[in-house]
Amino acid sequence: MDPNVQLQSGATSAAGPMGRRARFLRLPFRNRGDVPPPAPVDQSAMSVGAHLIELRNRFFISIFSLVPGSVIGFLLSDRIIEILKAPLPTTKPLIALSLTEPFMIHLQVAVTVGVILAMPVILYQFWRYVSPGLTPGERAAARPWVPAAMVFFAVGVGVAYFILPYASGFLYGFQTKDIELMLTADAYFGFITLLFLAFGVVMEFPIVLVLLSKVGIVTSKRLSSSRRMAILGIVIFSAFVTPGADLVSPIVMAVVMYGLYEVSIVMIRMGGR
Repeated sequence: MDPNVQLQSGATSAAGPMGRRARFLRLPFRNRGDVPPPAPVDQSAMSVGAHLIELRNRFFISIFSLVPGSVIGFLLSDRIIEILKAPLPTTKPLIALSLTEPFMIHLQVAVTVGVILAMPVILYQFWRYVSPGLTPGERAAARPWVPAAMVFFAVGVGVAYFILPYASGFLYGFQTKDIELMLTADAYFGFITLLFLAFGVVMEFPIVLVLLSKVGIVTSKRLSSSRRMAILGIVIFSAFVTPGADLVSPIVMAVVMYGLYEVSIVMIRMGGR
């Protein structure tokens, strides 16, 4: 056997594991091109998770903001029930058909008051969640309308309370000597809750149209040319969204919605759209 080969073999065996470990440690530094690049981070998955966490946090903040107003509403529920019953054309007390119904009516009134008083916090949390997804121009256009939405909703509730005596009087007028209306508390407060909610949401109509114009979806010219179709849609919407079977509520809602439609056209035109 060649002495040189034997000498090299002996040196390799003498190095043993330490020599192989040294070659392993030096290998990445000598051949960087052979090392695979690290796996890319899934930014979309992290973004979705962060959005879900933020949505959860803002939802819980909105829910907890109902508590102080609901407590106030529960303490004042007797007086509020008296005010809400005043538009009825009768002095008879409302009927409760179950043992828990009076308590549930007070709780319903308390939660409704809590929602109204917490509306600034709810709108603020909603704005903080959606605003990062808007462009700077869209945020600047929408920011003034966020507090205005609460005012418009309150105006809608006021309109609903104003027409309530006429709507209830119309329905009470169909009593006869053979048919007496025995109104339950649950049915009445369910009726006015839907009525107030419907008119409050409808009053947001011009805000939606103005914001759509800001992002270029609608224009005053397009709304003016679609006036006939808008009137038809408003009439159908008013007939379906108003509770009960009276004629006063849908007629008033249709008139209010059409007036808001015309006001929206003027506002959009003044804004250069």
